[in-house]
Amino acid sequence: MELSNRQEQIIQIVKDNGPITGENIADQLNLTRATLRPDLAILTMAGFLDARPRVGYFFTGKTGSELFTEKLKKFKVDEYQSRPIVVEEDVSVYDAICAMFLEDVGTLFVTDQHSILTGVLSRKDLLRASIGNQDLTSVPVHIIMTRMPNITVCEPEDLLLDAAQKLIEKQIDGLPVVQPTEEGLKVVGRLTKTNITKALVELARDQHL
Repeated sequence: MELSNRQEQIIQIVKDNGPITGENIADQLNLTRATLRPDLAILTMAGFLDARPRVGYFFTGKTGSELFTEKLKKFKVDEYQSRPIVVEEDVSVYDAICAMFLEDVGTLFVTDQHSILTGVLSRKDLLRASIGNQDLTSVPVHIIMTRMPNITVCEPEDLLLDAAQKLIEKQIDGLPVVQPTEEGLKVVGRLTKTNITKALVELARDQHL
């Protein structure tokens, strides 16, 4: 977050004199309390300052990078997940290839009739199945898919950073977002590297507002 000269001055005054009231800050800058109100609100919401009733403002001691990291650590998967692209177990490999290209995704999630996760199909899985003389329209995806427990998943309430760590460690393009039920893991979304990038871009933009 880029601070204005006045906001930098406010932070320095609070560092040197805090806790200090808004009126006293305004006096030191030869400004009115009303003029300073937006700046104080921004600095408080951004986390540089904190305020206590009848006490005043004080410096939190946190740098811009620390505040950036703190905010990132609060992001949840369900805030950035995408719509899941799923196929059922009896769908042919040919139809799965078509679905992958039409939806422009790198991973398909395989479910049963109740939307319960049973497998995952990657580009590599479909490519391997395509090599050879077999009729792809007659081969069901459950023959070639990766099955549990070899599927890495995340849940809506998981931290985005933890999900990103799974993507890195497993060297995969996407994770199924699942909700545990009595029947199994119900697919409710997908989280990809693109979703992670979107979150970082939004956060970076917010820091420069």
